[in-house]
Amino acid sequence: MRSSWLKLLAAIMAFGLIAAACGSDSDGDSGSAASLEDAEAAQVAAEEAQADAEAAQADAEAALAEAEAAAEGDSTPTEPVDDREFIGEIVRISGPERSPEDWASLEVAFDVLEERTGMTIIYTGSADWESEINVQLAAGNPPDISIFPQPGKLADFARNDLILPVPDDVMAVVEANWAAGAIGFGTVDGTQFGVPNKNDLKSLVWYKPSLFEANGYDIPQTWDEFIALTDTMIADGVTPLCVGIESGTATGWTFTDWVEDMMLRFQGPEVYDQWVTNEVKFSDPGVQEVFQTIMDLWNKEGAVFAAGGSIAATPFAAGNAEGLIDEECAMVRQASFFSGFLPDGTSDQVGVFYFPSLDADSRPVLGAGTLAGAFTDSPAVWELMSYLATPEYANVRQVEIQKLKGGEGALSGFNTANLNVDRELWAPLEQSFIEILQNAAVFRFDASDLMPADVGAGTFWTESTALVNGEQTVAETTAAIDASWPSE
Repeated sequence: MRSSWLKLLAAIMAFGLIAAACGSDSDGDSGSAASLEDAEAAQVAAEEAQADAEAAQADAEAALAEAEAAAEGDSTPTEPVDDREFIGEIVRISGPERSPEDWASLEVAFDVLEERTGMTIIYTGSADWESEINVQLAAGNPPDISIFPQPGKLADFARNDLILPVPDDVMAVVEANWAAGAIGFGTVDGTQFGVPNKNDLKSLVWYKPSLFEANGYDIPQTWDEFIALTDTMIADGVTPLCVGIESGTATGWTFTDWVEDMMLRFQGPEVYDQWVTNEVKFSDPGVQEVFQTIMDLWNKEGAVFAAGGSIAATPFAAGNAEGLIDEECAMVRQASFFSGFLPDGTSDQVGVFYFPSLDADSRPVLGAGTLAGAFTDSPAVWELMSYLATPEYANVRQVEIQKLKGGEGALSGFNTANLNVDRELWAPLEQSFIEILQNAAVFRFDASDLMPADVGAGTFWTESTALVNGEQTVAETTAAIDASWPSE
């Protein structure tokens, strides 16, 4: 009502100004054309002012009637009231996911929560997440939530009081949707700091069935059979492997995945666990054997196609995916998310087999995943943290990614161990990934992701890259990684 009366007052003042203007003509030739134009303009202005005044009067009368009705107990609002809980609140979230499909699916998934709650969610994805989150913290400007691909980094932040424990009401949502094993990777010294929201299966080899059939190749069941197959392929003029480890500031992690998968196979899960906690050193002969075995395979003449000219310069995903489809190579050892990088319309050309262990009966599984950690304590932040743990979040993302990758039945590259997702939304191959993630007898999380960040997301990557580039030996590489392990 206040604004209506102000309009009326403004109109009255306009009338006064027009009258003053009309009476201010000078003596003499005041009947000039200019004066006539001024008078006409004044008349138009007067008419407009009168119209504004009448409109203002009508607004004022309506407002007065509304006020009188409210005073008499009629409190029915004239406009609908948006009573959503988080109207006007902004939650910033960052993470390593940055492909077009990831961006689009995140936007759609966040739209669901925004519509329901009224909050605004702003996501920032970066290939350099590992370094950028450190810079943001140092500057005192972290996001409200970040998606951690490394539980070890989450643990470092938790022990330095940089992120917040997960409240009980959020944990109730997590525990209703995730198995204890998945939840445990976000537990630091007995306190939960991470909310699981995505998983990947790593012990996979991608291949083209048509190429295997054309050359009479069988799926290898043991490590020795795998090596024998690579030798046969080389002799046939077929390059066995596409390999690339370039990933921005995270370059090298593809090599560490090979090391981790082979540590489970060559040394067993118990030694693997001791290696993760530094009880078994990188310079241990068993660990060095794994490093050397990989380097011997990668350096074998004719064994590797690197689309970027060298293994370290070849992007870990896209170049290898195109190389596999174009038959520049026969196999790519990569995680379940690799399907998200296949050229559009080609997912029906590929298959997967288990990355062989030393014997056919031993089938340890390596996996990974992401965890959300919160830097800001607010109801809106915890609402989003809870949502990230729900099957609704995963289902919405899966539908959107699959649509962008070719529609129903296409491989999405998005996988989850959430117990309550609608599995029918995933292609049969990826349904099998989910089943393996949930039911593996021997499952271990990516070791570098569990190690202190200075090692797992630091020297393990950088020193391994130097090794792959031929700049140092296995002994020098493993010694340098050991030397970088935090003393406390």
